[in-house]
Amino acid sequence: MHPPRPWRERLTEKPMLVLAFAVTALTAALATPQRSDSMDIGEGIIRKASPRSVPETLDRLEAILKTKGVQVFARIDHSGEATKVGLSMPPTQVLIFGNPRAGTPVMLAAPTSAIDLPLKALAWQDSAGKVWLGYTDPKYFARRYGLTEKQVAPLGVLADLVDAAVK
Repeated sequence: MHPPRPWRERLTEKPMLVLAFAVTALTAALATPQRSDSMDIGEGIIRKASPRSVPETLDRLEAILKTKGVQVFARIDHSGEATKVGLSMPPTQVLIFGNPRAGTPVMLAAPTSAIDLPLKALAWQDSAGKVWLGYTDPKYFARRYGLTEKQVAPLGVLADLVDAAVK
């Protein structure tokens, strides 16, 4: 008696089994809900539609932050950097900003939260040409680091600032 052969060898002898396997795999792939890149924003991210371009949206947010005394640390132009190395991506920029009075108590309560601080806002253009401004939900931030709503309350003002930036 011969030992059993691997399943792949057995499948090649039975074309209908191969076809059935392929159809099953294709059906499963097609049945899986597909999300457009405008919907795939990640857990804990709040996004708001902007009527402006990516740079104009972040310019507006930056101006609002500065009037509120929030320090802007950096602006990263991901799409611009991609272009420099011969790659292409839709306009995508990140603004990094913060206020030590708000962030320091959070980091003292949960030192690993420093990986997500200072705060960031992401402006991007989706495949349909729509511009979005996103930021981390303070409630998600609280859950991620085991903080109370009171501890993350200073981060909550970001919602109003983003709303103002996309008007």
